[in-house]
Amino acid sequence: MATKQQRLCMNQADGEAGYALNSAVQSAAQSWMKPAIEEAVRGLLNMKSTDVPNSMVIADLGCSAGPNALALVSTAVDAVLHHRQAAQHDQGPLEVRVLLNDLPDNDFNDVAKRLDSFQQSTQSSGLLLTTGIVPGSFYKRLFPNNFLDLIVSSNSLHWTSEVPKELKSNMIPMYDEDEGLRRARPPLVIQAYREQFRKDFTLLLKLRAQELVSGGRMVVSVMGTRDYLCITPWDTIIIPLNDMASRGLISREMLDCFYLPMYGPTDVELREIIQDEGSFEINEMQVHQVVKSLTEPNEQARAMRAVFEPMIVQHFGLSSDSMDELVRTLEKQLTPGSPHHTYLVGDRVFVSASLTRKF
Repeated sequence: MATKQQRLCMNQADGEAGYALNSAVQSAAQSWMKPAIEEAVRGLLNMKSTDVPNSMVIADLGCSAGPNALALVSTAVDAVLHHRQAAQHDQGPLEVRVLLNDLPDNDFNDVAKRLDSFQQSTQSSGLLLTTGIVPGSFYKRLFPNNFLDLIVSSNSLHWTSEVPKELKSNMIPMYDEDEGLRRARPPLVIQAYREQFRKDFTLLLKLRAQELVSGGRMVVSVMGTRDYLCITPWDTIIIPLNDMASRGLISREMLDCFYLPMYGPTDVELREIIQDEGSFEINEMQVHQVVKSLTEPNEQARAMRAVFEPMIVQHFGLSSDSMDELVRTLEKQLTPGSPHHTYLVGDRVFVSASLTRKF
């Protein structure tokens, strides 16, 4: 029997459980990228100036939905407008194409409405703005050769194409109930994910290098860590699920075969992958600390639900009441003084990179 495809999308529910109201951390990561996106746009327009530019194509990989969906492309379009307003001569008309990508389960109805409003808001700007939606995995070709000028992506590229096969085939869980195994096996699990991320990110760079024009730019930010043997991005949700399994609220057997396809690299790892792949020059890399006080424990718990609920419900078949209990459990564990607090909060960071496709 074929394995059901894991559902990767944010919680599309309205209200306090939905991603739209629980994405403050993602918004902060996008704001950190603003200077790098503005610099990339200036570089592209200066490069095009000798040729009187008549178009720019901008794509966002993993746009998701809700208020953050257009944040990065809005920053890029605003930078185009500011650059042209500051110019001392008429550069002629400029067409800007904005293309938003995510997996097919994403809430593209929401995205389409936001794109329509965005397009209307620029009608008096002097730009000819056209928009489009491109569903599909960013680990496959999405655009024609030499088509894109700028690629942006935030809080998406740490999702891998799949779970490491050796963990599933050897039935090695992401989190062991046995304390001895829990201390012994993390390096094995993390190394498997590390190799999967390297394979996937290398492929992503090769694909995007084909789709970008020579000298095209890419500005990306991923959830990361300072030490890949200490903090993993899935702990925040796996540890409360383990608590629920210990209380008999979910199946231990089901938890042991639950895997999340995600990995948080260090900046050193990301730099090594980019350099080894060879298609891009690194303009700048930055590490931004996730501010501990950005959200309260209950807000953090709701944010985790917004990200992981579709995958958890699909795998465990949990009811809304059970998801409420997961949030309560996580909130307790994230509260200062909890035995899990320091580890769950951890030294979490966002790693960003500004890249130029080599000529």
